[in-house]
Amino acid sequence: MILFWVTPLLGALRNFTKYKYFKFLVFIRSPLLYFFIQMILQTNNIWKILIIERWLMFLYKTALSIYKKDYIIKKEKYIKKYKLKYD
Repeated sequence: MILFWVTPLLGALRNFTKYKYFKFLVFIRSPLLYFFIQMILQTNNIWKILIIERWLMFLYKTALSIYKKDYIIKKEKYIKKYKLKYD
């Protein structure tokens, strides 16, 4: 079960060093997802749970990025900053 805490701890450390703050809800999000995935799939295969959680977070963050139109905003920022030309 210690593997269930590696990703949240490393993520919290990265966020703290990058943004200088700690958000408890972001920290506890992965262990909660692990718990729910384990309950839904009725499995104790730790690696399977870890991989499925990463896939779910990838899909969630991709959908959120599409919803917020991050690509368009960042594209415009880099056009101004680096004077890039897109075809």
